[in-house]
Amino acid sequence: MSPRPVSSKDTQRAEEQRERILCAAQQCFIRYGFHAASMASIAETARMSPGLVYRYFENKSAIVLAIVERQLRERRAHVARLHSSADLSASILATFEKWRTGDPTVVNPALLLEMSAEATRDPQIAEALRSSDEQVFADLRSWMVRGIEDGGMGLPPDVAERRVILLEFVVYGLAVIAARQPGRAPEALRETIEAFVNRLLAP
Repeated sequence: MSPRPVSSKDTQRAEEQRERILCAAQQCFIRYGFHAASMASIAETARMSPGLVYRYFENKSAIVLAIVERQLRERRAHVARLHSSADLSASILATFEKWRTGDPTVVNPALLLEMSAEATRDPQIAEALRSSDEQVFADLRSWMVRGIEDGGMGLPPDVAERRVILLEFVVYGLAVIAARQPGRAPEALRETIEAFVNRLLAP
């Protein structure tokens, strides 16, 4: 007897189940830490049986890799939407606000730090994070180099390279601030970020 063909409805349900598990895993990793969180606690948070969770992910490392992959898609989509310094400022501030309020649709800054620490122990996670960072770095550099008439910043390649590095420093610093000082005055932060981005992208 031939197996039943996979329908679009089946595929959509599988994606929804995976997303549900990833959101539950993020909550558990933040609440308990990566090592203390178990597949059983993830299943309980997702309101699924452990067997169903294992059907989609063989272990916690596989879940982290899926979170990194999802984060990469989100970061690249943000870069693809950039056309001006105002867009970049707004994107940074929106991300900070989501970090500050614990929005479950983005990787929590505490989880980002947890994953970075785990990367020092797990070569597979380390490679996934390195590859993700490299792709986003390349996207940002390409955007900064692209001509203004094409939605870029028109910067020379060597200048763009250095400025993306500086941008990384600031964004990762904001992640730490969001984790440790979520009540930082929003108006002062907005003005500072806008001033920084305007200088960062100046010719």
